[in-house]
Amino acid sequence: MDRAERRARILDVAGELLLAWGYDRVTIDEIARRAKVGKGTVYLHWKTKDALFLAVVLRFQFRGHQRQLVRMRADPPEILPSRMLRGLFRDFLDQPVLRAMHTDDADVLGRLNDTAKRELSELIGEGDRTLRRHLEVLRAHGLVRDDLDVHHQQYALMAVATGFFTGEALLAGRVPVAPEVRAGLLARTVHSALETSRGEEATAAAAVRAAPEVIALYEQFGELTLREIRRQVRD
Repeated sequence: MDRAERRARILDVAGELLLAWGYDRVTIDEIARRAKVGKGTVYLHWKTKDALFLAVVLRFQFRGHQRQLVRMRADPPEILPSRMLRGLFRDFLDQPVLRAMHTDDADVLGRLNDTAKRELSELIGEGDRTLRRHLEVLRAHGLVRDDLDVHHQQYALMAVATGFFTGEALLAGRVPVAPEVRAGLLARTVHSALETSRGEEATAAAAVRAAPEVIALYEQFGELTLREIRRQVRD
């Protein structure tokens, strides 16, 4: 097993234990045992437990970004906020680590969420700027309304998404509709709040024109996420 394969194996095991036991209960000793490496080997790659688990979280986020990019490249209207949020919500429902992150699940993440907010503040800020620029591109192509300040649109979009995402935890066991229906309700809410009604053909044509610039924004953000993952690794 080469260095990259060993690092990937450790990340896989750490992610599995994070979900099974929660951050506070997982030890480096147990990660090493299950990954079939020495404890020192784990520390050869990451200086601290925090650095290792930040890499785990970032890895899940990066994979989510890549799924989003695949959808946008395959179907340009996926750049619309309603379509993008529907896809992200379905990813969120399918990925326990993403659910824990979005709902601030203390049982799974322990103090890791606070550490992530502090250590990843620059990346979080860049994510905010990427979303704002995304909306600006859509406004320029007539795909979202321009009667609101773009900062207000961004806030509304994030607030609606937060409500749907955290609702999954708050309404656990009492959600009355299927996951696909919930994702559709989120998309419909965002569409009604932010997007223009131009007809399907006109919207698709405008999305084709806007997609390259939007895709480039998220490709750049993905590279920044990869850079942050590498930063957590010992040189």
